Amino acid sequence: MPVPKRKRSRARRDSRFANKGIKTKSFGSCKNCEAPILSHQVCKECGHYKGKKVLVTKSERALKRNEAKQAQQARANTQEPVSQEAA
Repeated sequence: MPVPKRKRSRARRDSRFANKGIKTKSFGSCKNCEAPILSHQVCKECGHYKGKKVLVTKSERALKRNEAKQAQQARANTQEPVSQEAA
């Protein structure tokens, strides 16, 4: 009858059962934009959590930045350069 030559270590023995406790994560959908999200997480698409806006998204920051740049350019274009013809 075959007998093991060496004792199997605890790490090797226990690694067989390491994946036993892993469970699949359940996905839900955002109530605002219907994007798939994990439960109890803020939606990364629209920034809503439980129907309230709690996060400024990347696209909103980009829009605000562009509006600020356009306003700054408009201010720069309306100001006429000071001419030095009087000298």
